[in-house]
Amino acid sequence: MDTDILQSIAHLDQSGNAQMVDVTHKPQSVRRAIAMCEISMKTTTLDAIQAGNLPKGDVLGTARLAGIMAAKQTANLIPMCHPINITSVDVKILLDENIPGYQIEAEVKANAETGVEMEAMTAVTIAALTLYDMAKSLEKTMVISNTRLVHKSGGKSGDFNIPRGAYCDL
Repeated sequence: MDTDILQSIAHLDQSGNAQMVDVTHKPQSVRRAIAMCEISMKTTTLDAIQAGNLPKGDVLGTARLAGIMAAKQTANLIPMCHPINITSVDVKILLDENIPGYQIEAEVKANAETGVEMEAMTAVTIAALTLYDMAKSLEKTMVISNTRLVHKSGGKSGDFNIPRGAYCDL
């Protein structure tokens, strides 16, 4: 592989092997990321969750807690992620009857040398998986979709925003 290309891809060394990016000399800055995803389900499943009628207990509270815990474990799950001293994680699970299902949003903050995008995306994904796990006895056809970064700020690359409701055309 061309060494100029390798040098521009920070996760590869001169031989093309995967490596963790060295952030030793990067200045700390306040980092913030917001990610979202959806989980869709049958109306009967949604109604049971909203009514609190599931044998496993508080589905939404447990999913929210799982998302917070997951954000703090991201570096243990994704090989090239740096362990980050997260200062705040907020996970919201919002009813969306149009799906039908839930919009899941996570906001993660830190004062660090590298960003918290992966922590926010991990938080929403694990929150959705936990919701699925707790409600799968009612329905196995729930669909987790559209996991995406909607905001990031801090660091050299500056701000990134996707307007609410907008989707990437990939």
